[in-house]
Amino acid sequence: MEFRHSGSTCPTPKKFRVQKSSRKVLASIIWDQDEIPLINYLPKGQTINPEYYSIEGHFEGKIPLSRKYTKWVLFLHDNAPAHRLLATQKKLAYLDFQPLDHPPYPPDLTPSDYHLIPGLKKQLKCRHFWSDAEVIAAAETCLDGQISEFFLCGLQKLEQRIKKYIELCGEYVE
Repeated sequence: MEFRHSGSTCPTPKKFRVQKSSRKVLASIIWDQDEIPLINYLPKGQTINPEYYSIEGHFEGKIPLSRKYTKWVLFLHDNAPAHRLLATQKKLAYLDFQPLDHPPYPPDLTPSDYHLIPGLKKQLKCRHFWSDAEVIAAAETCLDGQISEFFLCGLQKLEQRIKKYIELCGEYVE
């Protein structure tokens, strides 16, 4: 409803119809200095929790990344409560993943947040997708098109950011 004076000659405002777009797609992306060896798309309504890590075959045999150089994988993820639980830590140990300690939620120390995802967002900006499958296909095309130097650069930025974090005694500076 709209409140108007009885003698008003102003045209009624137009109502815009919002087109329904695809909902968000949550992906767990594992990447190293050369490539993305694994992307898992979570089913609608599922979150990353200890049960997610406990799914048999979820990671096993799918992550060849640094295994050719070492017998274990350094694994960096943020300090979300599900990541710190004992069940999650046991699963990562079972997989021979060496979790790296991560300060509580510093946005400048999450390589996917400052390096991987912004470029993906830029490439997908202003595009409309009709299904989750279209979003997934477009994202994978963008990520597959990256050269290995792109991934190495993101990890080198992490090294620089960690040094800065240590120099500033944990203070956040953008």
